[in-house]
Amino acid sequence: MTLTEQIQDAMKSAMKEKNQAKLAAVRAIKAEILKEQTSGRGTEVTDADVLKLIQKMIKQRTDSIAIYQQQGRQDLVDEENAQLEYIKCYLPKQLSEAEVEEIIAKVVAETGATSIKDMGKVMKAANAQLAGKAESKLIADKVKAALNK
Repeated sequence: MTLTEQIQDAMKSAMKEKNQAKLAAVRAIKAEILKEQTSGRGTEVTDADVLKLIQKMIKQRTDSIAIYQQQGRQDLVDEENAQLEYIKCYLPKQLSEAEVEEIIAKVVAETGATSIKDMGKVMKAANAQLAGKAESKLIADKVKAALNK
């Protein structure tokens, strides 16, 4: 079962359960998928594309929560947090920092990177291996640390 099909099934179950937070989160994911499908690229939306969309949505929700907290809007913070928890359910298990460091060390060795100038090359390879399994900010921070040694 593809991720898109899982999301469709989750939307049906959220409607039956009358779970408004879950329904709003799943509808938002579905809307992003539909937007991607109708973007005119002419290619099928894969699970990898859906994972990228979900990561983007998580970052948006996290940023919104920070803004709402600054403005003292706890009602909106609670709403965004509820949706964020349901959206995170569709990501694969996140790796620990130690696991990310280990993979990045292997990528640095494979690419032969020696300085910060090689960061782009390392980031491309690391993002390919860690897609959906770690946040891109964490990956970038660990790559910088590994190349600055």
